[in-house]
Amino acid sequence: MKVSPEPKYQKTKVVITKGDTLSTLFERLNISQQTLYEVLSADESILALETLKPNNVLIFKYFTKSHELQELELFVHAGHRVIYRRAEDGGIEYETLIQDGEWRTKLISGEINGSFYLSAQKAGLTEADAAVVTKIFKEQLNFARAIRQGDKFQVIRNEQFVDGKPTGQAHIVGARFQQKTNEYTAFLFDDGRFYGKQGHSLTRAFRRLPLQKSYRVSSHFNPRRKHPVTGRIRPHNGVDFATPTGTKIVSTGDGIVTRVGNHKFAGKYIDIRHSSKYKARYLHLHKINVHQGQPIKRGQIIALSGNTGRSTGPHLHFELHINGRPVDPLKAKIPLTRSLTKSDKTAFLKLVAMRTNMLDSALESEINKAHETMLAD
Repeated sequence: MKVSPEPKYQKTKVVITKGDTLSTLFERLNISQQTLYEVLSADESILALETLKPNNVLIFKYFTKSHELQELELFVHAGHRVIYRRAEDGGIEYETLIQDGEWRTKLISGEINGSFYLSAQKAGLTEADAAVVTKIFKEQLNFARAIRQGDKFQVIRNEQFVDGKPTGQAHIVGARFQQKTNEYTAFLFDDGRFYGKQGHSLTRAFRRLPLQKSYRVSSHFNPRRKHPVTGRIRPHNGVDFATPTGTKIVSTGDGIVTRVGNHKFAGKYIDIRHSSKYKARYLHLHKINVHQGQPIKRGQIIALSGNTGRSTGPHLHFELHINGRPVDPLKAKIPLTRSLTKSDKTAFLKLVAMRTNMLDSALESEINKAHETMLAD
């Protein structure tokens, strides 16, 4: 009887559960801690492995006999994967795969009966959706005092599909509140900000720099930079400012703190999400003044710069991500004023007309259904 040879490679799929850590997973698969160190070193540029969540998937590919890792894939969702591979020189490199997929529009309508949060969830919005809507209208509408039973709300949400399957990613692109005497509207434009139907911004503009005064740029954004410590070609996904330890760092925009961590190589760091489109990251900090989940204002002091992690000297590493991809924060097109340009406003008003028509049609349909039900009774 012919015995099949043992396969050269082995693949193991791991679905992350509560309490799992990379260290225990590598140990369970008999993959060396030195290899883990190399993977984390490669991950310094993106910190994708820093906070694994339940139901994230890791796929390990390694030699069957030696258990030497050849490839590790992090499957966040169908539209977002990161692959770490053994390079020809023996080190670890990474590749980020982002698919935009297809974004489908869904309209959710509801009526106030109690609090907005409870009414929103009853209508089919998530807690996160309700928080976004509250944030959008916070300067126009007091949700604790101004809303009344019977007030109507509509929310337009875009949901991502890749290969026809939902990824679980979604964001709000429009909303409307209707009261007996008032109407409040908000529409998301291409610049990542919400505006009222006449084009007035509902959120403050960004500032270009995360510092209260100018400091020398010691390292520019460079997708092909040679790492100053390891000597490997490794993307530099941000800009480094030569700031003395203890320099005040400010947020470049309003947002929510999504991560606060202390990474072996990136040091103490903060992630702030400004909208569904924009995210900022601050690395190598000395002291952090905020906590995860905290709302942040533009210009607010969030940390002091430092020299933590793998660093050649005191500095601030600042990143800006647009739609999940790192960009040059010194050159990227970001909204720096509250007003739309003339050409942008023309495009925005066309968008408003289309989305308002969608809201009006849905509302008219609901009114007709209610009328038909009343006649049937």
